[in-house]
Amino acid sequence: MQDTAPTYLARARAEWDGQAPTFDQAPDHGLRDPAVRSAWREAMIRWLPSQPGRLLDVGCGTGSMSIVAANLGHTVTGIDASTVMITLARKKAAAENLSLTFELGDAANPAFLPVAFDTVLCRHVLWSLPNPADVLDRWSRLLAPGGRLILIEGFWWTGGGLKAADLLTMLPLRFAQIQHTSLANRPDLWGGVVTDERYVVIVRE
Repeated sequence: MQDTAPTYLARARAEWDGQAPTFDQAPDHGLRDPAVRSAWREAMIRWLPSQPGRLLDVGCGTGSMSIVAANLGHTVTGIDASTVMITLARKKAAAENLSLTFELGDAANPAFLPVAFDTVLCRHVLWSLPNPADVLDRWSRLLAPGGRLILIEGFWWTGGGLKAADLLTMLPLRFAQIQHTSLANRPDLWGGVVTDERYVVIVRE
């Protein structure tokens, strides 16, 4: 039996509150290594719209990707189920003198009006959400005309994750432009060599 929304959120909050204090120790989570942070910055320059716009970071964690996007000029809202993650994200943004909005929220069903954002960004979150095809449809409806989804996912050696082939079958049919790029051969993004599946899918209307 599938979790109800309150049950799912309670479990997610408990799990990620517990992981939050050590979350940024992973090179690709905290982006504390200047080389890793630079690699993600250069990737985001390629993936994000060239003109700064409104960006929603769903499952933002400690805010690392939100901060990268904000430093590129985008107006960023980050949501996460974890109170501790949101607290850490706010502290990190304040330390860089950035004005971002971080809120508690359900990544699977963000509480925003349609066409509220130019970009919806998700990194390593979709795989963990109930009914990901329905989630993608809800995210897509948050996009203004010409907007894009940026989905950074993987299928990891642990057995967790979402294979690209499966994600691609879940995308709403109305999207005409789909770009799938493997990131498994990018040790600069991960702080070392990886042997599992990592990728980005960028979807545009």
